[in-house]
Amino acid sequence: GSFTLVLDLFEGSISDKEITAASGLVDLLEPGDSDMADKGFDICDLLAPYGVHLNIPPFRQNSRQFLLDEAAKTKNITAVHIHVEHAIGRLRCFRILTGAIKSSMWDMLEQVVFVACMLL
Repeated sequence: GSFTLVLDLFEGSISDKEITAASGLVDLLEPGDSDMADKGFDICDLLAPYGVHLNIPPFRQNSRQFLLDEAAKTKNITAVHIHVEHAIGRLRCFRILTGAIKSSMWDMLEQVVFVACMLL
């Protein structure tokens, strides 16, 4: 997998839901699209007006086992999710993106991240 979209960077003190709303990502989605997210990343209310389906793994309730359709859905989502995690892991291998970022780099950090993503 490779990166097909690199959004602007946000400060660490903002929630995932706020980033999704402020990033403009939902404006790029079309009715009938499906957005994949982790459990607990509930952005249904942001996607619904666009006719976009939120695809998250099902939650187990009361320690019961998954039903067959829930297990199949989890397996399908996991098969795609692993590609996303591997791409993010490869991005973290760039030495320039590890550790503390010098303040002198802040102005060009978005460009550095974009170039790193395109190099993968």
